[in-house]
Amino acid sequence: METVDALRDLEQINSLKDYLKKHSDRDYLLFVFGINTGLKISELLLIKVKELFNSEGEIKDFYHYSEMESERRKSVFLNKKVKEAVVSYLNQVNKEEQIYLFQSRKFKQPITRQQAYRIIHEAAAKVGIEGKIGTNSLAKTFGFHAFKQGVSIALLQKHFNHSTPAETLKFLGITKEEMISTQIDVNL
Repeated sequence: METVDALRDLEQINSLKDYLKKHSDRDYLLFVFGINTGLKISELLLIKVKELFNSEGEIKDFYHYSEMESERRKSVFLNKKVKEAVVSYLNQVNKEEQIYLFQSRKFKQPITRQQAYRIIHEAAAKVGIEGKIGTNSLAKTFGFHAFKQGVSIALLQKHFNHSTPAETLKFLGITKEEMISTQIDVNL
């Protein structure tokens, strides 16, 4: 399997979002959900619409899921951008027919990993992003920007289920020689 890169440049992220939004609300949601939660593509594709809502019909603050390898329960925070993208997308589709969040337009199954790769890879190429961009770039982008904003490598290691901090740094594409300035502002 080929290694892909994180999207480090916010302008590239925004141009990808703009491109995807113009072409498909579902594909835009896939990108936004991925870069804001750090979930693996296999975990993203299994999300069912009903799992995102509470009994009052509001989007939950946390999406709870079972980790595929260990069946351990985990949860990820659904920020404002994810919630807005979910609402926007679900307003465009027949909610009663929508079982999976990233459902195929032809079948009542999620899109395939290969289709998700094509969506992300082709969108990156269309907006002129060089480098190796694929579905794993979504989680790597989340991790890179979380680390840059001051989230500890230990928390990211746990989030990604890595065995060592070195494995997480390698996953994020951060080398020992590379200095990343973090901005930690407790704003007391």
